[in-house]
Amino acid sequence: MVERRHGFAVICSIIIFLGLVAFSTCIAAEVKRTKVKDIKFHRKLCYAPTSPAFGLGLAALICLLGIQFVGNCVIGKQFWSREKKTELKARKPITVAMTLLVLSWVSFVVAMVLLGAATSMNHSQAYGKGWLDGECYMVRDGVYIGSAVLILATVIFSLGSILMTRKRDWQWHV
Repeated sequence: MVERRHGFAVICSIIIFLGLVAFSTCIAAEVKRTKVKDIKFHRKLCYAPTSPAFGLGLAALICLLGIQFVGNCVIGKQFWSREKKTELKARKPITVAMTLLVLSWVSFVVAMVLLGAATSMNHSQAYGKGWLDGECYMVRDGVYIGSAVLILATVIFSLGSILMTRKRDWQWHV
């Protein structure tokens, strides 16, 4: 039973660590993103250099994928390893756990879309070959901050779902 508790602590620590890394890289990407002063114009064409936010955004994306993968593996293992008997008392925690799981997926998907688009906009945009339709685009203020908040929501919902799927006798099954 001691190993199971340590396993649970390790899993939660991994999720929290990845969440903190993803959150901090989003904050750093917000500071380091491409600014208007970085864009160069030649007639109607524009050029935007690769920003450090590109690498920071990729790191945040990878950490976010890790959070969702680890969280869902643990939730799936705990959910499917349950005994086939379902008591009336156990239905409420499962409903809450599934709701939290769905919320983690919603925040994950929205964060991935925001991060993916913002990160790709911070990659080099050559003259006439911009991000979309040959035009240069910049990430608006707060997009990376919004992604950071969604990452925290994903971590909280994943951890909440993991906590709700454990057995009623408070043993951790990881």
